[in-house]
Amino acid sequence: MKLQIVSPRTGVQWMREGLRAFRRQPMAFFSLFMLFMSAIAMLSVVPLIGGPLAVALGPATTLALMVASERTVHGRADPAAGRAASAGIFLQALQAVRAQAKPLVVLGVLYALGALAAGGLATLIFGDPFDGAFGNDGAPQAEVVQSTGFQIAVLARLLFYVPVALAFWHAPALVHWHGVTPVKSIFFSLVACWRNMGAMTLYGLAWAGVVLALSLLMSLIASLLIAVSGAGALGMAVMVGGSFLLSAAFLASAWFTFRDSFSVE
Repeated sequence: MKLQIVSPRTGVQWMREGLRAFRRQPMAFFSLFMLFMSAIAMLSVVPLIGGPLAVALGPATTLALMVASERTVHGRADPAAGRAASAGIFLQALQAVRAQAKPLVVLGVLYALGALAAGGLATLIFGDPFDGAFGNDGAPQAEVVQSTGFQIAVLARLLFYVPVALAFWHAPALVHWHGVTPVKSIFFSLVACWRNMGAMTLYGLAWAGVVLALSLLMSLIASLLIAVSGAGALGMAVMVGGSFLLSAAFLASAWFTFRDSFSVE
């Protein structure tokens, strides 16, 4: 295994290739994403340990969609086969997760500890941004959400989480395709992301632009639905469904960052 250094503009290419892969097999990617999101939602309601267990599914979710991208690109299922192709990719991705169950459990535990540590440290320094941010009915409190303290605390959490995200970005793929141990995969992932920071930065910015543009479009569609028919629930469904599709497409692009960052000698 050899680390490859790519040009910064490769980051934009990763975003585009992820979108193309998603367009080829949208049902496979969306079904995988929703399966893991459902598992995360069910685990989240378990008292005390539910939250950490839900976070620990992160590496498995990433690997499943990475495998789906690799299968889609390499044509191991014919895109023209429709549902049969989607089902094949879906099952292959789950089989890959099952085959790497033990290292993924280790990665999941380490990821949960890292994410909780990052959040805890940010809270210790900047406070909990969600303390008092929502009323008893679950509605956001405008005076809190719009405050400078809330925005700084949220930004701090995101910044503290970035090193954790980079350390685990390539880790599931390194375990699966190169047989790297979980701890070493975390180290190699962090090094690879650091050495290709230019490409990773443009990759993030490119996706931020896509998310912003599509979010505005979805907001417009939702507003029109509410204005024309008063279907508030339908408008919310458009927003939620669209965010899920975007998340699945984003994870579909993760494999391309791995493919170009490592090679086999």
